[in-house]
Amino acid sequence: MRQSQPYECPWADEEIELFRDMVTRFLDTEMAPADEAARKRGHVGHEIWRRAGELNLLCSDIPEEYGGAGGDFRHEAVFLEEMARRGLTGMNTGVHSIVAHYLLNHGTAEQRERYLPRMARGELVGAIAMSEPDAGSDLQAIRSRAVADGDHYRLSGAKTWISNGYLAGLVLVVCKTDPSAGAKGTSILIAETEGLDGYRVGRVLDKIGMKAQDTSELFFDEVELHRDQLLGGEEGKGFYQLMGDLPYERLIISVNAVGAIEGALAATIDYTKERRAFGQSVFDFQNSKFKLAEIATQARVARTYLDRCIQDLLDEKLDTVGASMAKMWTTDLQNRVIDECLQLFGGYGYTNEYMIGRMYIDARVQRIYGGTNEIMKEVISRSL
Repeated sequence: MRQSQPYECPWADEEIELFRDMVTRFLDTEMAPADEAARKRGHVGHEIWRRAGELNLLCSDIPEEYGGAGGDFRHEAVFLEEMARRGLTGMNTGVHSIVAHYLLNHGTAEQRERYLPRMARGELVGAIAMSEPDAGSDLQAIRSRAVADGDHYRLSGAKTWISNGYLAGLVLVVCKTDPSAGAKGTSILIAETEGLDGYRVGRVLDKIGMKAQDTSELFFDEVELHRDQLLGGEEGKGFYQLMGDLPYERLIISVNAVGAIEGALAATIDYTKERRAFGQSVFDFQNSKFKLAEIATQARVARTYLDRCIQDLLDEKLDTVGASMAKMWTTDLQNRVIDECLQLFGGYGYTNEYMIGRMYIDARVQRIYGGTNEIMKEVISRSL
């Protein structure tokens, strides 16, 4: 019987694979060994961000004129999926890149020049503050408010579930500049956090998973921000700016999901071939082989659709519906697949000693953030 050929990524070329080699060396030699300490500490620290910046791994799809690497989304995808395959969730480069794209796509020339080079160097860790204690997916319900006062705004409000929040040096804050205007009264302000009066980081939230990710509460108490820190320089554009980057954001989540699926599958194949029970490897039991065959098929289907979405993004054809489908389906699949993989590890899978156990807990939030999967279904249904 002819052996199946390895899957060939349609968007990868020699330059992309060289970039992947650099990414994997960085992850295996510098990030993975520090992961356990980061999970105990609740954050990865600034040094790893600066190190990634030195290697041109951050903002890889930002133009060189703004300090980025001048690549495209393929480079971002490589970094994201290789972290996901290793169960490394502490360094949220996806959110960092999303913030960079808000600045690139919607910021003024001065804002791009001021912030993007420092983000690419890892000197400023990016976060975006949308969710509030009483406003998650329903962003029209946000209560944070920025009141114009001469050449400044005075920003007050509370944000929660903010990825990169503890380490953030740059926060994009979604707020109301005209509460009477509904969605048209929403704006995004740029807050550079170091030494910022009235700004405070609250708790690093005690999540059930993603223990190395510094998901935090943020508080703004009459924070004074100059008018040139209004993203794009025009009030009332916040919802337009948020909606414009949704395909990019949701595709990032899907990349993470498929990377985790592939990492979990590879780890489970290795474990079942090494682990012996009743005189044979766990892999040789028919149940194990059939389960892994199902998972391998699901992983290939997910990879194929994801790769199509990546190419569509590169061709500027990926719409919100297609990205929402990818986000919903791959994150649901991620949770199902990792559950099946953990079962094949037996009791060892239920420990933090094994990556599969950490992956199992970390996967659950994928169906919630970036818009819950129920919201994805609502978005998709409107196109039917």
